[in-house]
Amino acid sequence: MRRTRRVPSRTWAGTVAGAAALSLLVACSGGGGADDGDDAGAGDTLTVWFPGKSESEMALINDTIVPAFEEETGAEVEVTFVDWPDLSPKLNAAFAAGTAPDVIGHGVAATADLAANERILDLSSYIDELDPELHDDVATALAGGEVGGTPYMVPLIMTSRLLVYSGADFTEAGLDPDAPPATWEEVRETAEQLTVRDGDQITRSGLLLGSQPIANQQSFATLLWSHGGDFLNEDDSEAILDSPEGVEALQYFADLYQGENPVDGLLGVEWSGLPIGEQPVVAGTASMQLVSAGAIVDYQEAAPDRDLRLMAPPSFDGHEPGTFGGPGNGLMINADSDVPDLAWEFIAGMIDPETNLTYSQELGQLPIHASAVESDYITSNPDLVRAVESLPYAHPNPNVPGWVQMRDAMGQHLERALHGEAEPADALEASAAEMDEILAAGS
Repeated sequence: MRRTRRVPSRTWAGTVAGAAALSLLVACSGGGGADDGDDAGAGDTLTVWFPGKSESEMALINDTIVPAFEEETGAEVEVTFVDWPDLSPKLNAAFAAGTAPDVIGHGVAATADLAANERILDLSSYIDELDPELHDDVATALAGGEVGGTPYMVPLIMTSRLLVYSGADFTEAGLDPDAPPATWEEVRETAEQLTVRDGDQITRSGLLLGSQPIANQQSFATLLWSHGGDFLNEDDSEAILDSPEGVEALQYFADLYQGENPVDGLLGVEWSGLPIGEQPVVAGTASMQLVSAGAIVDYQEAAPDRDLRLMAPPSFDGHEPGTFGGPGNGLMINADSDVPDLAWEFIAGMIDPETNLTYSQELGQLPIHASAVESDYITSNPDLVRAVESLPYAHPNPNVPGWVQMRDAMGQHLERALHGEAEPADALEASAAEMDEILAAGS
């Protein structure tokens, strides 16, 4: 198998923000001399898959990042963007056919299975070469890409699910927008005051949580962690989501749709992929909505009259706050890649501080660099500061083999509870049983 020679990582990408576009400036710092830089990767082809089809992300990658990398390395980069639902099936098929990409973009939850099946490289030797200051700056994010203490993924973004609320709706309902609810119990009470109905139909949801498959698991996770519960025990050997805390969290979730006074009128509706201007809290069909916090700037720009703000993560009374988030999408290297060093060059460039700040901004997420909290992008908006301040309360899903199967199985049972087809306790008991089977099969 042909391998490219190892070269020290360079900073090949920098960012410049213009009035209408973002462009990358090619720059070299450190590493080998000019001849080394010109030779490294020259004539090679690097294949890269990114998850999702965000138009702004595709434009940034295709129009700025890839051309800068190609100019610096002399390599050719072939980028494919794959819809999230298709990503794992297509990746499995590509591995079977021997056509999987050199650089694999995916969510953190996929890392453990890929590592267990020896599909991706241990990145320890590459990460050990990072500048110590840079390493410290991204240490929290890097930890999210580890499986059993070994790094396999480099996360590109940090995420946190927070409630965005309309100050205009609060004022209209006689509520103080400067004093949003601090607990989930208060959130529910506030949601009842904000919900607008036309007969039996909810025309404006007081509170909107993602309830379609995958999103329902992430919404439930936020409620579960805010109630002091968890999915797995400490050694990840047993499912414990059917605890009293889990049952109470799911009962809260289901009660948003059931009973005499529901407050969420979009049960099972896929709204997360809608354009920003069509998001319910932006369009005025919801007053509070659980969102990826980094997108708050886009929400505010799309609807200045809605006075959209982020709420600090609420908790259930007597518990610490908790929210779904932490390190998000990231990049891995195919264990069978012929050009692993070139692949690392690409990944290293993606975590360049300026490039990563621009990238996360385009995705409406938060940067992986701790120092980014001092950037103009963050400090210019108090809601972004609040989003960064919420990161200590953010939890990722368990990074264990079989988690994607567990998540999908759980989602089906959550869906039944939300539709009133199963009691929360029964749905979680069935979820835990399936998850234990998956855990046992992988042990």
